[in-house]
Amino acid sequence: MRFVTVRDLRLHGREIWKALRAGEEAVLTHNGNPVALLIGVQEDRLEETLRLIRRARAQAAVSRMREHACALGLDKMSEGDIKAEIRAARRARLP
Repeated sequence: MRFVTVRDLRLHGREIWKALRAGEEAVLTHNGNPVALLIGVQEDRLEETLRLIRRARAQAAVSRMREHACALGLDKMSEGDIKAEIRAARRARLP
C-alpha cells in the first residue's frame, strides 16, 4: 500500500489513478497523518464495496467497545447486574 500526499495526487494523479484502477490501494495523507483511503472500484460493484466497508467499520467499532468493556471489567457482570443497570438507565430516562 502506498502513502500519497495531496500534492502527490495533484502532481502524479494519472499514475495514481492508473494504480488504483489496477487494484492497488493508497492512503491519502495530510501533514503526515492519514486522512483517507483510496481504493479502486468497479462501477458495477460500487454499492457492494461501500456496504462491505461500512460493515467492516461497524465490526471494528463493536470490537473496540468489547475491548473497552473488558478493560473496565464489565465482561464479568452477572445477568442480574446487567438487568439492574438496564432498570436504572430506564428510570433515569423517565421525566
